Formats: sequence, C-alpha cells, structure tokens
Amino acid sequence: MEKLSDRINRLSTSATLAMSQKSGELKAQGIDIINMSVGEPDFNTPDHIKAAAIQAVEDNWSRYSPVAGYPALREAIVNKLKTENGLDYTAAQISVSNGAKQSVCNTVMTLVNDGDEVIIPAPYWVSYTDMVKLAGGTPVIIRAGIEQNFKMTPEQLEAAITPKTRALILCSPSNPTGSVYSAEELEALAEVLLRHEQVYVIADEIYEHINYVGRHASIASNAALKPRVVVVNGVSKAYAMTGWRIGFIAGPEWIVKGCNKLQGQYTSGPCSVSQKAAEAAYTGSQQCVEDMRLAFERRRNLIVRLAREIPGLEVNEPDGAFYLFPKCSSYFGKRCGDKVIANSMDFAMYLLEEAHVATVGGDAFGDPDCFRMSYATSDENIEEAMRRIKAALARLVD
Repeated sequence: MEKLSDRINRLSTSATLAMSQKSGELKAQGIDIINMSVGEPDFNTPDHIKAAAIQAVEDNWSRYSPVAGYPALREAIVNKLKTENGLDYTAAQISVSNGAKQSVCNTVMTLVNDGDEVIIPAPYWVSYTDMVKLAGGTPVIIRAGIEQNFKMTPEQLEAAITPKTRALILCSPSNPTGSVYSAEELEALAEVLLRHEQVYVIADEIYEHINYVGRHASIASNAALKPRVVVVNGVSKAYAMTGWRIGFIAGPEWIVKGCNKLQGQYTSGPCSVSQKAAEAAYTGSQQCVEDMRLAFERRRNLIVRLAREIPGLEVNEPDGAFYLFPKCSSYFGKRCGDKVIANSMDFAMYLLEEAHVATVGGDAFGDPDCFRMSYATSDENIEEAMRRIKAALARLVD
C-alpha cells in the first residue's frame, strides 16, 4: 500500500517552487514568461569567487569536509561577524550548512520539541511554518499587515508569548516583504524577549547586505539577549551564490553542537569546493556586494513607481531584499470571462496565464491579501512585466 509518513503529509509543497515549475512548463511550450516568482539574484557569481573555486578543484579540495565546515571558513565568518556586525563569536560557535535554509531547519529541529510553540510574524517565508511542523512544534502566527509596514510590534510579540513558547523566527530584511527592522525596533522586541527567558530567537539575516536604509541591525547586538540568539546567514543573496549552497549559523555553542550532531547524521559537511568559494567571498573585496545592492536599489525604485501606477494595488516601499509585496485584495471578486479572482492564488495564476508574468500568491506567505514579486531581474523585464500586469488587470470587471 502506498502510504507516506504522517510527517511528510503534514508538509505543504513550496509555493514559490511550484509557481516556478508552472512557469517553466509554459515557457517550454514557447510562451514568453517573465519569472518574478523566485528569490534569486540574476547576477553571475563574481569572478574572484569563481576563481577560488577553480583553484580549489585544482588543489584537490575534494574530500569529505568537517561536519561544521572547514576551520578557515568558520574563521572567515567569525571575522565577518566582528568587522561588519560588531558581534563576537568563536569558530566553535559557527556551523556551516548546505544553505541558510538548512541552517534554519537545523536550528528548529535542534531546539523545538513536540508541542512547543514557535512565533512567526506574517508575512513569513514559506518554509518557516513547515519546518516547525516537521519538528513537531506549533506555529503561532502574528499578523503584521501593510498598514504597519509588515512589521510586528512589541505589544503583539508580548501577547503571543505563552509558557509553551520556545522560539521566535525573525527575518530582517524580510522575505517576502522587504521590510527591515531598525536597531530601535529590534531593541524594543529584545526588551520583551528578555522578560521571557525560555524564548530563543532564530534571526534569519540572509538578506543583510541588500539593504537600502543604511547599516544592517541584528537583534544579536543586544548583549543580554545574545546567549539566546541564533544568527542565520550565508552567501546566496549577497554574493549571487544561490546554487553553491553555503549558509551558516552563529550562536551559543551548545546549540551549535546540537546542530552539528543533527547535520552529522543526514548530510555531513557542506560541499568542499563551495566552502573555498565562500571563504573567498568573505575574505575578498566586497565591492561586488555594493555594486549588486545599488542595482537592486535602482530596480526597487523602478518597480515601486510602476506598481503605484496600477489602479487597485496598494504598494509600500520596501527597505531591503528584492521583493515587492503589494496588496491586491481590491481585485477579489472581479472576473475576466469565466475566470474569477477569488483569492491571491487565483490572482497570481491569472497574471501567469493572462499577463505571462510569474508571481506568488500571498496565501503561501501568511497574508492572503497580497502577492509577491521578485525584482531580481533586469530593468527591461521589470518594465515589461509591469506593463503586462497593468494591461491584464485592466481587463477585469466586477
């Protein structure tokens, strides 16, 4: 009898990957699809990083790597955290994984027991809730809509904490909204958390360098809270290295040891060549990071301007990452022929089928009134995509 485990049946299929697959199918049929559904820089990995990887191959870095990552890479991460973030860690407090996604999941699996509650502000990245479910935990969702710039308040956090609360997952800059918590806002959240010593923080900072409001702020900067914070980061977004699959955690050594124990049983250490490339990313020139950030900022300005020209969309200005998360609920109930827009998933499917632009409905991110567009694509693609979307939405009637 074909029967999957209850553990797998509890999980959802990744909506971002599902939409990307659907758009790929249409593209294979010869339809010109502009894909704004996947969070992936369209830049190539910088040449000096690629050169380090080539050299690593030539130097036969081809053996199993230590479960926690090569010492040289962990030291490079320690130095990065010190110089860029003012955070003191040792190499023993760093664990390198196969992408920041695994880093988040390792931490959740290491900290969360059956029945534990994990607070997740919505909108959230699609995988957070399913990672918590995989660990046997219960996601507790805090709604933070566009009217509060998609950021939860200290009062909301306080109200959500119970004796069962084990962790908070906080993403800043945010996927899917691009919202960025300021140092002052993080300090206010930290004050709440300090009153509840059983609560740990998983701080997903993978979009750290794609920031349009100045220096990145980390909740780990609060010295009293730092022993309960696990910082997650990696090379995917800042260095256009999504396929290299290198992420890391920095946190209390006992948590890091737990993550290493877990990782040692199901993936072992990350790819040897990718680690040498990541080491070059962290120790080499950072000009490439700034060049890409400036391009993303230009694109942010472009897509916000064009989206605000579309009647019926409510658009905020994101302060980081490379996503726009407009409110589209004014179109719910409208139709075009026999197609009726009942929700954000219908809205995204309509844009795919009628405008040939791939986006993702907000339901998957915990906000059913919005949809996500990635502007990690060319200016030309952004302009054409927004032209198509505006035309397609104009065809909808009550």
